[in-house]
Order: sequence, then structure tokens, then C-alpha cells
Amino acid sequence: MNNFTDSLRAHNLKATPQRLEIAATLYERGHVTIEDLYATMLKKFNSISLATIYKNINIMMENTFIQEVKIPNAKSVYELTKEAHSHLVCDNCGMVEDIQLDLDAITQEAANNSTFMIHKTTLVLSGVCQNCR
Repeated sequence: MNNFTDSLRAHNLKATPQRLEIAATLYERGHVTIEDLYATMLKKFNSISLATIYKNINIMMENTFIQEVKIPNAKSVYELTKEAHSHLVCDNCGMVEDIQLDLDAITQEAANNSTFMIHKTTLVLSGVCQNCR
């Protein structure tokens, strides 16, 4: 088990019980929607509000402890911040999985073929996972 207290403090965040539980849930499950996180948190903190979840998620994102993964045509999921990576999303069950890809060539080609100065690259690939095939 990770020491989330030290990790939160390293990101200038107080290690509140709610933040520790959010970190543990994201560590355990990888990618979680706000709604799923709320349902999980209610089991341990029966009076927690959805507003409290949003407030904690936002401050944890501002301090780069977690990040939002925007899934086209679906609800965003949240994950612990880690090295750069892309995502695979199952069209059937909605499972989200990390994948390591080298996006340098795509980013360079996009920069060469446009007037944009690219500062961020994200890639979400969709398909059907092994369990749903």
C-alpha cells in the first residue's frame, strides 16, 4: 500500500481522511467517475456530499495529484497522476486502460501541418476489450 499521506503532502495538500480515501480508491481501481467515487465514499463517510467530492477532486487536480481523463461521448474519469500515457476505452463495458505509446511523431506531424503551437497531447483510443469480444 502506498503512503498517500506523504504523497499528498508532497503536492502541498492536507492529508484529510477524505483525500486519503480518494487516493486509495484511485490507486485500487485506476480510473473512476465522480459518481462511482461518490458511491464508494458514501460507504465510509455516510454524510459526505457530492459537493465535497468535487471540491476535493478540483483541488487535487490543481495540485497535480490526480488528473482528469476526458472520454469522448462519456463521463470523465479520474486517475492518480503518473508518467505520460494514453488510454484505451471499451465501447461495450466502458473499461479504461492505460497504454504507453510514443506520441512524439504524431505531435511533430501535427505541428508541422498546422499553425498551432502544441503544448499538450492526449490520446484516447476506443474499441472492444478482450472480455467483451
